[in-house]
Order: sequence, then structure tokens, then C-alpha cells
Amino acid sequence: MARKKKEDPPKPGAAWMNTFADLMNLLLCFFVLLFSMSTVDAQKFEQVAASFAQSFSIFTAGASAIGDGILISNGVSQLNELDQYMNSTGKASDGDIVPETLAEAEAQIEQAKMEESEELAEKVEEAVEEESLDGVIDIDITSQYVQLTLQGSLLFDSGSAVLKEESLPVLDKIGVMLEKYSESTIEIEGHTDNVPMSGSKYSNNDELSGGRSLSVFNYLIEHTNLDPSMMKHAGRGEYMPIADNSTPEGRAMNRRVEIRIYNSLSSY
Repeated sequence: MARKKKEDPPKPGAAWMNTFADLMNLLLCFFVLLFSMSTVDAQKFEQVAASFAQSFSIFTAGASAIGDGILISNGVSQLNELDQYMNSTGKASDGDIVPETLAEAEAQIEQAKMEESEELAEKVEEAVEEESLDGVIDIDITSQYVQLTLQGSLLFDSGSAVLKEESLPVLDKIGVMLEKYSESTIEIEGHTDNVPMSGSKYSNNDELSGGRSLSVFNYLIEHTNLDPSMMKHAGRGEYMPIADNSTPEGRAMNRRVEIRIYNSLSSY
């Protein structure tokens, strides 16, 4: 009987094929996971995350217990009164609603700043009335500051940054008033109209507005106890008009000096 030739065993596949197959499986799982997450409501996810962070402190502070020290490291099964915890998520300990979105939080901060400015404005208005400056100073407020506006014609001659003698008593009264808010940042800005400079030592309106703000700054520093480190001055030239520069009345309004008192919540 003829002897059968022994067949060779099948050769194993190349080693790279195993690695390639594992990689394909991982990619398939990855894309399936992405597809499953594509239907998640992003806003609801943020709300849930914020609620857990507020109530359980498991995202920011790393706490491992809630309630009376009930551990959550071993899963939800250890939570007692789960419904009570879930119903209270999204609320602060004092019962106030926690902002659910970044926009709501920013709106609350902006509201707090505006209330601070309104309170500051009431005090400034009382001081203006006490110093009999009602018809001389205009008061405006933003969420950042209370602004006092003085017409340039009261303070300076045309094309000049030298304070007029009749303006000094007004600045003295303003200085007394500003000393009450010496802990706040105070900013002085000079503004001009858009008429080109001629026959003046200042070559343009930028230089003129800067010189005027510096003149007011120097006078207040010399005649009050205000801290220079808490004060700023700047010239804004013709670039921030508040009225139409095509009329004499509008140009007169644009020639002005603004003094801003920032509230305690401002970022300056």
C-alpha cells in the first residue's frame, strides 16, 4: 500500500492581520457610540451635569457622600430617598433656583451690577444737589459705572486745555464729592468735536482731548485727597460723539469731559 504523503498544517495568518482586526472592532464600537450620543439633548445634559455638581459635588469638589454621609462610590443602589434627591437637584440649599444656563448666570450678574450702579447713582445725585451742580452735570449709569458729564465750554476755551478760572469752583465741588468714593476707580475722559485743529499748540483732536483730561486729572489730584493710583485719564478725540457734528449744538455737546465712578462689582 502506497504511503500517503503527510499534508503540511495550515499556515497561520500574518500577525498584522490580528492587530488590524482589533483596530476595526474598536473603530466600529467608537462610531456606534458616537451615533448613539448624537441624539442627546445638549441643554438637558448641561442641566443634569449642573444639578449633580450642585447637589452631589462629584464633578468639581470630588465629594463622595451626600445626605447623612451615604456613600455613592458603589452605585446608585446605596442612595436612600432617591426621589427626594432627584427632585431637589437644580436648587440651592436656600431654595433659590440655580441658573440652568450660562446666559442666565450672566444675566443675573449683569442685574447685580446694574443694581449696584443704581444705588451709587442715587448717592451721587444727592451729592450733586447738595453742591448745587444740577444744571452743570449730567448723570448717566451703566452696569459698570456712574458717569458725570461736563460740557467742554464750561472748562476750556476753544482749542485750549487750560482750565478756565470760572470752572475751578465747579471742579472743587466735584472733588469734594469724589472724595466720598475714593475707594472706587475713577476715570476721566476728554472728548472733542470733529473740527480740525488750527492755530493751537495741539496738532489734532486726539492730543487736545488727552490734554484736557490730564488737566482735570492734575487739578483734582492737587486739590483733593484722591489716590492717583485709583484714577485714570484718557483722551478719546472725536471718535465717540454723542450728538451730530454737523450742527453747532451737536458739536458743543461732543466737546465734553466725562468722569466715571466705577461700582464695586465692575471689572474696570
